Amino acid sequence: MTAETQGPELARRTAACRYDDETYARLAADAAEIVGRYPHSRSALLPMLHLVQAEESFVSRDGIAFCAEQLGLTTAQVSAVATFYTQYKRHPNGKYTVGVCTNTLCAVMGGDEIFDSLSEHLDVGHDETTEDGQITLERVECNAACDYAPVVMVNWEFFDNQTPETAKGLADSLTSDDAPVVPTRGAASVCSFKQMSRVLAGFTDGRADEGSGAGTASLAGLRLARENDWTAPGSEAPEGAEDKAPAAVEQEATTTKAEPAVGEQQSSAERETETTEDVTPGGPTSSDTAGAKETDK
Repeated sequence: MTAETQGPELARRTAACRYDDETYARLAADAAEIVGRYPHSRSALLPMLHLVQAEESFVSRDGIAFCAEQLGLTTAQVSAVATFYTQYKRHPNGKYTVGVCTNTLCAVMGGDEIFDSLSEHLDVGHDETTEDGQITLERVECNAACDYAPVVMVNWEFFDNQTPETAKGLADSLTSDDAPVVPTRGAASVCSFKQMSRVLAGFTDGRADEGSGAGTASLAGLRLARENDWTAPGSEAPEGAEDKAPAAVEQEATTTKAEPAVGEQQSSAERETETTEDVTPGGPTSSDTAGAKETDK
């Protein structure tokens, strides 16, 4: 049976993409749904890379060829994007990505020590996967959870206030079938890397409302503000603004422009033209122009 007799999805495939017919047709149907979210098909590239990553746990050559075919791009264009972002893996990833934050506050609170202890415990380094294929260990940048530092994430689920010992216990629990691994906040359990990649492609798993996204530490400031009736400085309307029509306020905001103080930075668009080079790139300088005028006299 030829590709043409099996539907338009298979008719588009090239020799560069070696997915079997069933896999290709299934991915093509998902890809069509992703493309339908955007006015321009090439805008779908980022979620589509997550889609093919959900298939093989990394962005393979087949995945790159598939994305290129579906979006009318070259494989070089797709590869340029896939190699730019660290969330796209170029070699098989473990079932669980264990990311240890070692940026600023987490590092100060012990993030580096946690990473080193996990590296020794699992016998892997950064972006390396254990022999059983279960865990890929990573150093990661800020996870936006500084109020719970040091933080470890497993497939982007939070595990707060970690220590070297609790982190090693977490790693051991991921490879055990005794009980589901429960994050500190958010979902009721940790999903696999492939499942997480599919969610990032925009296909909901129905778990968005599980658990709580913000804990006591994150909400402390909000609680105090409400108890004390605090408001942010400048949150009140300027005096007299209520007497002006909205159009007048907008016009005033766009036309009133204070002159920059001496030594204050200003953009080249705001600076007065001083030399010929200000308006003609590579043109003569003011000193050249002055010399030419002197010669003409």
